[in-house]
Amino acid sequence: MIKLYGHELSGNSYKAKLMLSLLSLDYEWIKVDLMVGAHKQPEFLELNSFGQVPLLVDGNTVLADAQAILVYLARQYGGERWLPLEPLPLAQVMRWLSTTAGEIRQGPESARLYHLFKTTSINIERANQKSEFILTQLNNHLGNREWLELGHPTIADVAVFPYVALAPDGNINLENYPNILSWIDRIKHLPGFVGMIGIEEPLTV
Repeated sequence: MIKLYGHELSGNSYKAKLMLSLLSLDYEWIKVDLMVGAHKQPEFLELNSFGQVPLLVDGNTVLADAQAILVYLARQYGGERWLPLEPLPLAQVMRWLSTTAGEIRQGPESARLYHLFKTTSINIERANQKSEFILTQLNNHLGNREWLELGHPTIADVAVFPYVALAPDGNINLENYPNILSWIDRIKHLPGFVGMIGIEEPLTV
């Protein structure tokens, strides 16, 4: 069985968990308690020398990094719908994985770390500026489309979604970004969607 090492407050752990659920894959969740430094202990460092979550173990495959895990799961279990192979569509999806590791990390993710986890080494003014920039770009991009690329959900949406949806944890109000709010709601209604602390699952009628 697939094993996923992570922490329940980690947006990066969550995106791997979300992808597993969207693909209807069974897996074992193994908590790595970041609050007590379990990710820096020798037994975990043997699996991931970077000392980070998430970490995916699938048979003999041991894979770190949330974006890399999304790529692996999509190609191994999801077919071309979640990650196409044609050059241009593939590039369009991969662009958003880069944005996730760049502007979103520097913006909403950093603001969340500052406010929720009291990471005072973060320049909160810069994080707020980065957040406004990328959220404006994302809101404009979603002005004439339902999904980030290709007209249907891909790992681009799964990669970008967690830390954007968790922006309120970083004292970032999403009310000025109606297209983002509509996109968040669409993701929450995908078959197999699961939430996390800070991202509620939609009510079922």
